[in-house]
Amino acid sequence: MDEKITSRHFTFDLYACKLTQENLADRLREDLPVLLKADGFHVLMTDSRDVDEKHVAAMVLLQEGHFTVHIYPELRYAACEFYLCVPGAKPERIFRELKKLLRPEKTKTTYLKRGDFGKETDMKPRVKTRFAPLRKIKNTGAKMISCLKTNKK
Repeated sequence: MDEKITSRHFTFDLYACKLTQENLADRLREDLPVLLKADGFHVLMTDSRDVDEKHVAAMVLLQEGHFTVHIYPELRYAACEFYLCVPGAKPERIFRELKKLLRPEKTKTTYLKRGDFGKETDMKPRVKTRFAPLRKIKNTGAKMISCLKTNKK
């Protein structure tokens, strides 16, 4: 089947991150290109800034597309996007490395096929939401206790 996808767009939301703002823009400027190059991407340009005291942003322009991340330390939230315009490029490793760096309790990943000339029903994004293991245990324990209390009545 000849797929007419021109590019893929991944968004990655990280919630309840365990991070510090200390030199965050500098760390992103140094670490992101290294991670991307290790995955075989070709870095053309990198920039990162403390937009204000509550927002750090970084952008890496790639031969294969671009990668951006916006981090809000006070909210313990990070929003990332990876736009790839070459077939076969794999963004999964960079997301795993960011998860190691930012240590979120919950993540949400959305995948869009850009330039999909298929049916309109095929244009819905795929969304995955995941919780960190400790969060799952806490939520399951709370549900079990609630269930046991209900059964005793």
